[in-house]
Amino acid sequence: MGQNLPKGITLSRMHWGGGTPTLMAPDMIEELADAVFEILPLSKGAEFSVEIDPNQIDEARLDALMRKGMTRASVGIQDFHTDIQKTIGRIQSFEITRDVIDMLRDRGIRSVNADILFGLPHQSKERIAESVQKLLSLSPDRVALYGYAHVPWMAKRQQLIPTDALPTPVQRLQLFETARRLFLWDGYREIGIDHFAKPGDGLDIAQRTGRLRRNFQGYTDDTAEALIGLGASAISKFPQGFAQNAPATADYVKRVKERRFATSRGHVFAGEDLMRSRMIEALMCDFQIDRAEILRDFNPKPGQLDALFAEVSAAFPDMLEISPAGLQIKKKGQALTRMIARTFDAYNLSKAGHSPAM
Repeated sequence: MGQNLPKGITLSRMHWGGGTPTLMAPDMIEELADAVFEILPLSKGAEFSVEIDPNQIDEARLDALMRKGMTRASVGIQDFHTDIQKTIGRIQSFEITRDVIDMLRDRGIRSVNADILFGLPHQSKERIAESVQKLLSLSPDRVALYGYAHVPWMAKRQQLIPTDALPTPVQRLQLFETARRLFLWDGYREIGIDHFAKPGDGLDIAQRTGRLRRNFQGYTDDTAEALIGLGASAISKFPQGFAQNAPATADYVKRVKERRFATSRGHVFAGEDLMRSRMIEALMCDFQIDRAEILRDFNPKPGQLDALFAEVSAAFPDMLEISPAGLQIKKKGQALTRMIARTFDAYNLSKAGHSPAM
């Protein structure tokens, strides 16, 4: 890959995840990091974050990650209730999670993220409140509160989960609100639609200064123009468009061994793509679209913005406010932000085969 990149390119962010990278042995961790840095060294002040599975980590692997410059760790939790863990097939005690976070902080990691899910089978307001309170006792710097995506046609193990154990859409919203209130009561700042951060965290600063962005992994304060995805099915974003690697691991490995690009499909930005992408991102990050910014950066056709705003307002009556400044989602409509933003997607696909938006 190195010969295809401009000279002098460095990494502002590197993230290992989308799986369980801590499955690797210590020597493999160091070998992989060295191979990446040989082609793309970390820039000054860069961030190297790693998704940590508490069930698949030990001191030797943590030490290997630290030697290679890990600066941030993300710990997946989902839920601490035993019945829920058994149903989804992921047993992970509060104690082992606490011990791993202690190990991280003992090694100087001061930026610890955590993921927790709402909408899980057998989850109730009482159970999610208990899990969130346990999580708060660990004092993570950032929390992603994601909705559980039930897609048994894609994840075969989910076929074992009884659908009658899943909460209804109304119950999902109640679960989200229960967790959300607890984070806010504990002093966390609300970031976009599903993240929370301690005051002064990079995401908090980015949101307050208008630099918050959203990519495939969630919210970020990274402003790099290029995102390179490595691994089967990973998606890259360049100024010119998107590129996705071969989704099947065997096909991906075969292409790499043959020293070919692993890309299997892509999309070149054209027409209104960049303008619509920015409007979607603005809604997801700030719950509003700045008319002046869109006019300045994309020069849409006369009346085009007003037509788009009117269309989405008609689809979500009394949820939006349209003014000379732009479009804003009212507080009562912010739970529907994903669906509102999706209205601006010119490639909006059928709802069939998708997980719930809330």
